[in-house]
Amino acid sequence: MPEKTIEGTVADAYLAILADRGVDYLFANAGTDFAPLIEAFSKAEAEGLKAPKPVTVPHENVAVSMAMGYYLKTGKPQLVMVHVNVGTANAVCGVMNAWRGNIPVLFSAGRTPFTEDGGLMGERSGEIHWPQEMRDQGAMVREFVKWDYQLPNGEVLENAVDRAINIATSEPKGPIYLTLPREVLAASAKGLTFQSPSRHVAASAPFPDTRAIDQAAEMIARAENPLIITSSAGRDEADMAKLAALAEAFAIPVSQRKPRYVALPTDHPMHMGFSPDALLKTSDCIVVIECDVPWIPGKRAPNPDAKIIHLGVDPLFQQYPMRSFNADLAVTGVLGATLPALTEALLSRLSGARERVEARRARIAVERAAMREGWLAAIARGRDMTPLSPAWITHCIDQVKGEDAILIKESPVTFEHIRFTKPGTMYSIGAAGGLGWGLGTALGVKAAAPDKLVICTCGDGAYMFGNPIPAHYVSAAENLPMLTVVFNNQMWGAVKRNTREVYPDGYAAKSNREPLTYFDPQLNFSKAVEVAGGYGETVEDPAEMAKALERAIKVIDGEKRQALLNVICRGP
Repeated sequence: MPEKTIEGTVADAYLAILADRGVDYLFANAGTDFAPLIEAFSKAEAEGLKAPKPVTVPHENVAVSMAMGYYLKTGKPQLVMVHVNVGTANAVCGVMNAWRGNIPVLFSAGRTPFTEDGGLMGERSGEIHWPQEMRDQGAMVREFVKWDYQLPNGEVLENAVDRAINIATSEPKGPIYLTLPREVLAASAKGLTFQSPSRHVAASAPFPDTRAIDQAAEMIARAENPLIITSSAGRDEADMAKLAALAEAFAIPVSQRKPRYVALPTDHPMHMGFSPDALLKTSDCIVVIECDVPWIPGKRAPNPDAKIIHLGVDPLFQQYPMRSFNADLAVTGVLGATLPALTEALLSRLSGARERVEARRARIAVERAAMREGWLAAIARGRDMTPLSPAWITHCIDQVKGEDAILIKESPVTFEHIRFTKPGTMYSIGAAGGLGWGLGTALGVKAAAPDKLVICTCGDGAYMFGNPIPAHYVSAAENLPMLTVVFNNQMWGAVKRNTREVYPDGYAAKSNREPLTYFDPQLNFSKAVEVAGGYGETVEDPAEMAKALERAIKVIDGEKRQALLNVICRGP
């Protein structure tokens, strides 16, 4: 097998192996543990050696989110490195989102030097190296990663890097955590050799059991009113066409509950919106596809006699401590294999069910048209509302974005009022609820797709959680101009809404001013982007919404600067 030899330090070898394995970026917030890597990057630049591009990201959650966004558009996991335990702590929300969202991130951190006076290069050299040391730094994130390891020496470097990449990218995918002591990185590589290309590979994806596929097809074929519920179909962009073919072939309505990706074009005849609740009682066979929470038990429940099928790489979501949705059949497999197999099995049964299928198709068309009439009415009601209606803001974004723009949703954007016809044009990936992922994800997506318009939509709370000044800095420093639309309703809308759900007639609801849910005074977020040389504007007039979007996009396209619209809108 071909081999490459590195003369230099373990840090030199680390960068060389990462680049050889297809890692394009190191998104980092550096500390004292980075000295050997900074020297190695400088050497690579001076000598023209191949290495990932280092990007300074002044907050760790932004860095993790950038890696997630880049992976989603390229399929290539990227490296994040943070400063020992404190950097790890700052990144935990991002790592949790990657974990619950099955997004591979090569998450790494320095490890406080462990030698005090041993004459080793990289040993302790400052006061901070004592209080920052932990007995088990990996314990901070062990529940949220697939694998964690501390690099003991340069001899196992190639195997450790390959194992990290292979485990992260094997299904179900997810982040890993690698800690790197400074002495190890600074040590001599002693002419280290590594194989290129690697002889370590990720595990093949799980394919569905053909007998289980036949069982699922039989259940669906016998049903009068089957229903598909999904949230994460579309993570692999090729799956959108496969789900569309399945739904069309057997006239199965699809509801995207809390969608994280574009699972189905919004103009598809089987697209039945974003809440399955109204369809649950009448459905006699429910196919749950890559969806952790298809309905809320106790509030909405399926017909008790309905057959329930779960499909996905981990249809039982085994990492969730408790998840007890009924399952008459659970089929393990990547959707890229499962959906075509199920479509084929259903087509073989179509002749015996054709009349029922066509009657269902006609009925769905009527129901779908009525649903969309209601959606249009919401836009008409919001046209003149002040503060602005989220439906109107969403409609205006839809009018200017085109089919190829990529929208990041960490906001009250109303899915009913925006169209997505292409895969990979919408991401809503805060699967663990760690707020603030939107800005970083948008930057990562923009780095992967620099020719696309990237629109990051976020609530005012999510915007503040997103570490906006570091994010705007990265946008300017790395020439990643994007549009940020802040839905500024001066509140934690989700907290207010949930308080009223628990106590609909309580004191908080009667006060109409629930404590801990409002932001006073109103903040002018349009000024924040100006710190990094961006264009900012506040929008209060609904008649100006579309014009403001056009002005912002003109700045992005013409001046290659980022833009932010601070939109004063109403809350729930």
